[in-house]
Amino acid sequence: MTAKIRIIGAGLAGCEAAWQCARRGVEVELYEMRPVKSTPAHQTDKFAELVCSNSLKSESENTAPWLLKEEMRRVDSLLLRIAKETAVPAGHALAVDRETFAAKVTEAIAAETNIKIIREEVNSIAENDGLTVVATGPLTSDALSLEIARLSGSDHLFFYDSISPIVEADSIDMSKVYMAARYGKGTADYINCPFTKEEYDHFIDALTSAEMVEGHDWENLNYFEGCLPIEEIARRGRDTLRFGPMKPVGLDDPRTGKWPYAVVQLRQENLRADSYNLVGFQNHLKYGDQARVLRLIPGLENAKFLRYGQIHRNTYINAPTLLTELLNLKQHPSVFFAGQISGVEGYTESIAMGMLAGIHVARIAQGLPAVPPPRETALGSLVNYICHTETRNFQPANITFDLLPQLDEAMRRKIRDKKQRHKMVCDLAMQALGAWLAQCSAAATLQNQR
Repeated sequence: MTAKIRIIGAGLAGCEAAWQCARRGVEVELYEMRPVKSTPAHQTDKFAELVCSNSLKSESENTAPWLLKEEMRRVDSLLLRIAKETAVPAGHALAVDRETFAAKVTEAIAAETNIKIIREEVNSIAENDGLTVVATGPLTSDALSLEIARLSGSDHLFFYDSISPIVEADSIDMSKVYMAARYGKGTADYINCPFTKEEYDHFIDALTSAEMVEGHDWENLNYFEGCLPIEEIARRGRDTLRFGPMKPVGLDDPRTGKWPYAVVQLRQENLRADSYNLVGFQNHLKYGDQARVLRLIPGLENAKFLRYGQIHRNTYINAPTLLTELLNLKQHPSVFFAGQISGVEGYTESIAMGMLAGIHVARIAQGLPAVPPPRETALGSLVNYICHTETRNFQPANITFDLLPQLDEAMRRKIRDKKQRHKMVCDLAMQALGAWLAQCSAAATLQNQR
């Protein structure tokens, strides 16, 4: 009889981990503190609720985000399967209807007979609890944060993250905007709000003079560089937004045949297409100032905001000092970490770590060898980063080709085209993944024969 596994947190990573255990015949107790205790960012009690964006990034073949998702599909990720079922138009990206996605994940998890759902807050982790996966995400409660710090013997790290605003579709002035995807990739799924230089300058002046939300513990904000608030980006230089979330490159305006001076993109939020997310426009301005500044965006002069931008604390551990490549604590091997709290950034990356943690604990519970994925894979490269990167200035990471092993110099000289090199890296990753899956399957077969 296999041991029962305790998973704390029913977000992206926790749900994926629980399902990976359950489908392998291992019983799971899945703890979720909502609705008994809420968080600053969640709005429902549904599992796997997305709070910052609805995008799981690029589906363009032979890109790093595509490679990670393709590997996860080969391993059979529940949440990626549901993401495909609930996808909304987003050009070359995979974006989902948030509400439908969370509802379907909740339904799938509740239907698993090997998963027992317990709605209560967990604030202690003891060695005699057996195999435990901490998947509480970036919004880990204060009580459990202190417990993790005690257990790990290391101070908790944190950074502040922000949420993008959402506008009602009917309030967008479609006469001032146009539909397009960058460089025509995919279909023209994004609403583009074009700026002239004069409109952009007026917007920047208003943004940089807007009033921020006051916070008692925000004196030393430690932002994740990949998710900076727009007002923080604007402070770094007058044109920084034009080279960041407002870049017009590849977005031909059909009315002029040219790129605008700057642009704000709106991405469909749900299958009903009745709301749109301001892409990359996370901020922590006061709500009144947000309404005033964001209505300077062409087409949003009369926008009705379904959600304003917000700021919340994202918590993660110093993984390189604490975790093994199986995602468990070096000092307490029965305790595993998965998702953003383990030191990755992004929805797909969080699901990936939940998937791996679930596979590892299930195999250990069944007396099977747990083997981390090969370094050549996107999965293995993420694990390698969080376990072996420099510890002093450790920050969560998205999947990029920089994390994957590079081709040798001779091969790089032979293949000059970057796209071809990326394709070769992806092909090598898929080969390594296939060998890893075969190794795991062979070990399970051998165990069953004994």
